[in-house]
Amino acid sequence: MLPLQLLLLLLLLLVLLQQQLLLLLPLLLLLLLLLLPLQLLLLLLLLVVLLQLQILLLLLLLLLLLLLLLLLLLLLLLLLLLLLLLLLLLLLLLLLLLLLLLLLLLLLLLLLLLLLLLLLLLLLLLLLLLLLLLLLLLLLRPYYYVYYYYYVYYYYYY
Repeated sequence: MLPLQLLLLLLLLLVLLQQQLLLLLPLLLLLLLLLLPLQLLLLLLLLVVLLQLQILLLLLLLLLLLLLLLLLLLLLLLLLLLLLLLLLLLLLLLLLLLLLLLLLLLLLLLLLLLLLLLLLLLLLLLLLLLLLLLLLLLLLRPYYYVYYYYYVYYYYYY
């Protein structure tokens, strides 16, 4: 049983005792034994008391209204807290996504830089090979001429 319902039940029992309506007490126990919902039981008791006493009923209804208002405020606060938590979670997820995107962008930039470096290295290697070939040609040129002149000399004079 909820504390609110228990409080209401005790209040109604006090009213019954004040009005000397103790004959309704066995009926109350019987209804409890039959496992009727407590709200229905309270409603029945309220109807009985309503005929006897209007002032106390008004106070009771006021108390009920205040308690319901308090419960509603509590529920609203809980809902607000849940909404705030959800918003925080969404913000965290967005931040994580942004971080992941930044990391991916950084990785892509690094890969591009590496590719550029590799291309530059390849170009340098090609240039070096070209220079080596040129050097080789320059170095072999005198031998070529010597060989050529030797061949011409040998061919024509012998």
